[in-house]
Amino acid sequence: MGYAFARLTLKNPSNPTLASLEVDALADTGALHLCIPEHVAAQLELKEIYQREVTTADGKRHVVPYVGPVQIIFGNRGCFGGAIVLGDQVLLGAVQMEDMDLVVSPPERKVIPNPFSPNIPAALAK
Repeated sequence: MGYAFARLTLKNPSNPTLASLEVDALADTGALHLCIPEHVAAQLELKEIYQREVTTADGKRHVVPYVGPVQIIFGNRGCFGGAIVLGDQVLLGAVQMEDMDLVVSPPERKVIPNPFSPNIPAALAK
């Protein structure tokens, strides 16, 4: 299938006067968390809340900062959460895609709103 990308806006909701960032994020349905490079965390002035031990695709374990809060916006959808500071590219994980009711469209190689709920995100809450 190749890579799929999503155009996101990232904000620091703790500092509304700070400019938001527009980023092209690699969508990874096999990853759980939002991952951001160190320079993105610095630009958004995100504070380290915890440290997390993460295992990367090569099987190596790393202790990395977990920062937040961060607001993630895709079109008319959004969510709040934290981010792992790791790598050199923004990576959109499955938790945020699920929270915003987004899916990966293989033919288009991009992230799109769920076709079954195109106007407003849907969620299962039972």
